[in-house]
Amino acid sequence: MGRNIIVVGCQWGDEGKGKVVDLLAEKSDIIARFQGGANAGHTIHIEDKRLILHLVPSGVTHPGKICYIGNGVVVDPFGLLEEIDSLHTQGIDTAGRLFISAAANLVMPYHKLIDVIEENRRGGDCLGTTLRGIGPAYRDKVARWGIRVADLQVPQRLRAKLDNQVKTKAEYLAGNTDERADMNKTYDALMNIAPRFREIMVDVSLELQKQNRQGKKILFEGAQGAMLDIDLGTYPFTTSSNTTVGGALTGLGVGPSMIGEVMGIVKAYTTRVGGGPFPTELMDDIAVCLREAGSEYGATTGRARRVGWLDLVSLRHACRINGVDSIAVTKLDVLGCLDKIQVCTQYENDGFAGEDVPLDLATLSQVKPVYREFPGWKTDICGITDYSKLPAAARNYLDFIAEALGVRIALVSTGSRRSDTIMMND
Repeated sequence: MGRNIIVVGCQWGDEGKGKVVDLLAEKSDIIARFQGGANAGHTIHIEDKRLILHLVPSGVTHPGKICYIGNGVVVDPFGLLEEIDSLHTQGIDTAGRLFISAAANLVMPYHKLIDVIEENRRGGDCLGTTLRGIGPAYRDKVARWGIRVADLQVPQRLRAKLDNQVKTKAEYLAGNTDERADMNKTYDALMNIAPRFREIMVDVSLELQKQNRQGKKILFEGAQGAMLDIDLGTYPFTTSSNTTVGGALTGLGVGPSMIGEVMGIVKAYTTRVGGGPFPTELMDDIAVCLREAGSEYGATTGRARRVGWLDLVSLRHACRINGVDSIAVTKLDVLGCLDKIQVCTQYENDGFAGEDVPLDLATLSQVKPVYREFPGWKTDICGITDYSKLPAAARNYLDFIAEALGVRIALVSTGSRRSDTIMMND
C-alpha cells in the first residue's frame, strides 16, 4: 500500500467504510474526513460495543491518533459537540487530537427546517433526504451565504450573517413559528458553544502538509458512495457533495501527490437509501433475507435500506472515476443465507447490452440487469480470517469480482467485529 490512503465508497453508501477506516487507522497516524455531513453514519463494533459516528472520523477510537474534519464537510455544530461528549462518556477522549477546519461551513437549524419544507413540497418526487439540512447548507456554501466555523469567533460578523438569512430565506422563514426560524435563539445558542470551537479550530490544509512532510501516514475518509456524487452519481438522487477522490483534494486542501493509494469499499451485494434508480433492486424474500442478515437499516435514520444484487456495471464506473487501486469487500458473510447468488455484469436497454452507466437518469431507470449466477456456500463464514479457509464458492465469487473490476482485493470483512477480517497479501 502507499503511505497515504483514500477510502471511498463504490456504491450508494453504507458499504462498511466505518469498519475499514477503523482497521486502517490502527496503522495510520492521521485520519481526515473530507466531505459530507451528519447525514452519514459510520458504525464500528469494538468487542461488544457498537459505536455510531456521524461527523467525527472513524479513527478516533484509536488512542493517540490525530483526527481532522476538513473544509469540505458541512458541520452541525451542536451535533458535533453532542457526539464529542458522547464519546467522552464512553471513555474515548478527543482532547488534543480532534480538530476542525476554520473554513468548514456550518449546518444551521434553519437549514434543517428548509430541508423538511422542500421535501414536503416535492411530494411524490421527494429525494428521500435524511432531513439533516445537508443540501440547504451546501447550497448556501455555493451561493456564498454560508456561515463558517471561523465566524463563531467574530460575534458582530455572525450576527450580520444571521440577519441576512432572514432576507435571503424569507420564503421559508417569514412568519414561521418554528423555533428553528428564530435567528435570535440561533445566535445565542452559537455564542454559548463558540469557546469550544476556538479550542479545536485550525487550518487543516496546513496541518496535513506539515504532517505529510514529517512522514506521517494519513488516512483520508469520505462519506456516502460514488453513485451519490453530485457530479458523477445518479443525479438528482445524490448527495450534495463530491464523494469521490476529487472531493478529498478540495475538501482538505491537499494536492494529488499526497495520495498514495485509493481503496474502494464494496459491499458483497448492493444497498441504497432514498429515491432514485436501482437496477438490481430486489423486492422479494431474498431482499428480506439480506436486509435482516445484514442489519440493513440506516445508522442515521433507522430507515430500511433498499437491497439488491451486486452491480458490476456501477462498480466499474466507480473504480474508473476514482482511480481505485484496491478494494475491500465487506459483508461477505451475509450472503451465506443464499442457495444462489446473482451478479449483474451488463445493462440491457432496447435489446442492446452495455457495460457502462448511462448518465441520463431516464435511460438508467429503464435498463434491465444481465445476470451471471453463482452457487451459494450455505455456511456460516463469520469470523474467518484466512482466505484459504473460505468455502470454494466464496473464493470463486471474490475472484470473479476482482477480475471483472481489474483491481486487487486488499481485505475481506467476514463479520462486524474488527477481528472478523481477512487481510490479503499485497
